[in-house]
Amino acid sequence: MIRAFALAAALSCTAAFAAEIPRALPPGKLPDDARLGPLKDYDGYFPFTPSASREAWAQRAERVRMQIRVALGIWPEPTKTPLNAQVHGRIEREDYTVEKVAFESMPGFFVTGTLYRPRTPGVHPAVLCPHGHWDEARFALRGDAEMKKELESGGELLAEGGRSMFQSLGVQLARMGCVAFVYDMLGYCDSRQISHQLAHKFAKQRPEMNARENWGLYSPQAEAHAQSIMGLQAWNSIRALDFLTTLPDVDAKRLACTGASGGGTQTMLLGAIDPRLAVQCPAVMVSTAMQGGCTCENASLLRVGTGNVEFAALFAPKPIGMTAANDWTKEMETKGFPELKQHYAMMGAPENVALWAHLQFGHNYNAVSRAHIYAWFNKHFALGLSDAQLVEREYPLLTREQLTVWDAAHPEPAGGDDFEKKLLRWWHDDAQAQMAKSPEDFEKIARPAWEAIVGWKPATDGKFEPWQVIELGGYAEKYQASVSTLNTPGSQQQLPALQIQSPTAKGFTVLWLSERGKAGLFEESSGELRADVRKLLDAGVRVIGIDLFLQGEFLAKGERSNKTRRVKNPRESAAYTFGYNHALFAQRAQDIATTLEVLGRQAGGTPTAVVALDFTGPLTAAALAVSPGVHSAVVNTTGFRFGYGRDLHDPMFLPAAAKYGDLPGVLKLAKKRTPHMFVQGESKDFTDPIAWLLEGAR
Repeated sequence: MIRAFALAAALSCTAAFAAEIPRALPPGKLPDDARLGPLKDYDGYFPFTPSASREAWAQRAERVRMQIRVALGIWPEPTKTPLNAQVHGRIEREDYTVEKVAFESMPGFFVTGTLYRPRTPGVHPAVLCPHGHWDEARFALRGDAEMKKELESGGELLAEGGRSMFQSLGVQLARMGCVAFVYDMLGYCDSRQISHQLAHKFAKQRPEMNARENWGLYSPQAEAHAQSIMGLQAWNSIRALDFLTTLPDVDAKRLACTGASGGGTQTMLLGAIDPRLAVQCPAVMVSTAMQGGCTCENASLLRVGTGNVEFAALFAPKPIGMTAANDWTKEMETKGFPELKQHYAMMGAPENVALWAHLQFGHNYNAVSRAHIYAWFNKHFALGLSDAQLVEREYPLLTREQLTVWDAAHPEPAGGDDFEKKLLRWWHDDAQAQMAKSPEDFEKIARPAWEAIVGWKPATDGKFEPWQVIELGGYAEKYQASVSTLNTPGSQQQLPALQIQSPTAKGFTVLWLSERGKAGLFEESSGELRADVRKLLDAGVRVIGIDLFLQGEFLAKGERSNKTRRVKNPRESAAYTFGYNHALFAQRAQDIATTLEVLGRQAGGTPTAVVALDFTGPLTAAALAVSPGVHSAVVNTTGFRFGYGRDLHDPMFLPAAAKYGDLPGVLKLAKKRTPHMFVQGESKDFTDPIAWLLEGAR
């Protein structure tokens, strides 16, 4: 077993090899790396820091929007197939009408809801109304006991109309002169092709749905292809806007969205990614605290380094109004909203952001909150209505039977496991077809996607601390050795490093990567320097080994570098961990990219190369795809594929990675920036990679 020892106790042994691996840090001391701290989860703290200028914000906003699109599986945007809309069952009221709606957001996948339209002629603004996690949602009617409490608290004003917040919303918007579409979240009301249990209560992996070809939601394959309930719901919202704009009485330039709780999550995300929205009102959801606890509100990659307040900021300078209550939004007045006001002022529209806090109420979408929303739409759609016209009035409540979309003439479509697999297959095949159109299309789509997946940023403050010379036992007369740490203060990261060179080293540097960290410069069984490493050293090459995150000095004595971490959540959805934290694969790829960038910057123009002959090969390919690249690289892929993974917490798991060409795709991107690349593992090639590096690539 390889043993560690202190830097102060430099090796001085008479054996023909190094018996122990040199340390950069004292025994027992872990690197000063923020990533060793607790993982983040949806109950963390998510502050928003406004950018210093519009130019800085434009760059930041572009990155965050791309991250959202990749996380939701809508980059590239799925093909907008025919909606095949069914609008039927018209109910006539004095000043509005009610209709049943179903349309296909993807082939065979239906969005369902209720359409409220004003009776006045001409074109009208239109409002999307996604609901949150209220029992029965669009169909819900409060009972007498619940209504009594609502009326006594002042939350609702109408003795009968107040029994349904969603009918009240649709009716009032129509009376104000807006077309309103109240539509179902997956698993609610008429949207049953994917069950409520699967969409919102999923807890345990389904082995029968974890397959390389025909997989289901939440599986490692679905995560590797960026397919989630949240992504499907976001796409339904986008297609709902498409549906509204097909209606002859809708003004496509005056589109809005409002929803509360989970509906607030849908609202803010739609506003972040669909430029057609002109106004939005996400209720009781935007905050620096809890970000959304349901599986339908989480997706891998989505909130890594960002959060709901920043999602709201992406709507600037367009008008956004929010509500707060005695729930996780209760501190919004002092945490989050001041920063949004500063942000909107910087964007030149300080009057376009509002927060209505009513902490006397719990989590709600009540008449008091809805009144603010009506006034916001009246103002920003220039409806010209009086205060009296913005107050809800009684109306005839509709029953479940009157609201349900499906009947004998409009039969409910099939759902279940087979439908789920078929839907995900179409989603996957459609994206692949778009990327396969041409090399230029693949580059245009895959490059920014991989940048979002890996999440690497140039470490302009990264540098190696002064190298400290040590003796390399058994090799002291032949090679010079020194240790250091690569520090990046801005990201609070630190990587232990070992450098070995001959006295005749000519400046050419090779970063040697291994699953064992810098210990990979040595044979595991004997502790001798590897023969291929000695070959490089004897040719005058400087060789550097480094401990990537959770390798080498990040680990306790005897611990292997194959562990990954997950948040403490009993539900087996990857999004609870990887929606807020980079996967271990991404963190290690970031380390490689940072190390190569720093080496290239400090090399003064001399060539830099990287060698990765084990499972660090895929890591290296990903790093080279998102960084400036190097002079030359030797990468062994070992035949690895992201899409073959069967464990969400395997160190090689990486959300969305299989979607964008899998490993062959990332190799294409890497080769664009590292033209001298020798790839092993994809075919039988008996070329000596070290000989190739020394003879051809230098």
